[in-house]
Amino acid sequence: MAKVLIVGCGDLGGEVAKQLSILGIETLGLRRSKEAIDGVTIIQADVTQPSSLSLLIAINPEVLIYCVAANGQTDVQYKTHYVDGLHNVLATQTNNLKLKHVFFVSSTRVYGQKTDLLLNEQTLAKPSDFGGERLLEAENLLSKLLNDSQKLVNTTILRLSGIYGPGRLRMINLARSPEKWPTQDSWTNRIHRDDAAAFMVFLTQQVLADAAIKACYIVTDSKPSSQYEVLTWIANKMQIKIESNPPPIEDGKRLSNQAMLDSSFSLRYPDYASGYQALLAEINTSQN
Repeated sequence: MAKVLIVGCGDLGGEVAKQLSILGIETLGLRRSKEAIDGVTIIQADVTQPSSLSLLIAINPEVLIYCVAANGQTDVQYKTHYVDGLHNVLATQTNNLKLKHVFFVSSTRVYGQKTDLLLNEQTLAKPSDFGGERLLEAENLLSKLLNDSQKLVNTTILRLSGIYGPGRLRMINLARSPEKWPTQDSWTNRIHRDDAAAFMVFLTQQVLADAAIKACYIVTDSKPSSQYEVLTWIANKMQIKIESNPPPIEDGKRLSNQAMLDSSFSLRYPDYASGYQALLAEINTSQN
């Protein structure tokens, strides 16, 4: 039976683990807490503490998914969790001859450009802050370490845009308070948590079936939109009174998901309207 190790079983990684387990794939999840996930073997460890990772040496997974999240928005936290943590985990797999593929969950934060042009995987990543710089450092570290180990292991970088979904209600909460909306508009890109997880599961299945996949994917929906467009749509759905004159777009970037679509994967929520409509319906149901 194929074996997949997910390092970082929080909201996103935990959803990936659940879906893989349902498919009958032996799934192990590393997380700091002991909280159980149905059908998933939990390993309690911390990527920032190499001594806690010794159990990973004997697991020998075919697929490794690194899906951690930094504890805070600081350079130290980003280096510790993305760069050092990845280094620590990969060090446990040096002698794993079964390892076929490593996925690293990164972010579109590596694109620091402010432009109306549609960016894709061939666009040079130019980080504009410490977060993007550390994520790009981790991306580069991934291939460097695997090459240094002289093993033919394929890798894929998944650059996720802004994740929304259950428990991720920032835009909905902001839409409720128009007086707190930003004074300038900007381009935004997003992906529903369930679509991000489903795409990761899809790619894992492709790897286990020995199908070829790309070395990098931008994971985002099919409609880059201005922040004010999204906020206005949500506010209207919640019958919140707003002014109708948005400021000009002066910031942000637009991202292409064509590589995702070319893989034959289908988005459940291809744009913000479909995703937030479902999310608002869930909220209304839970409140009634």
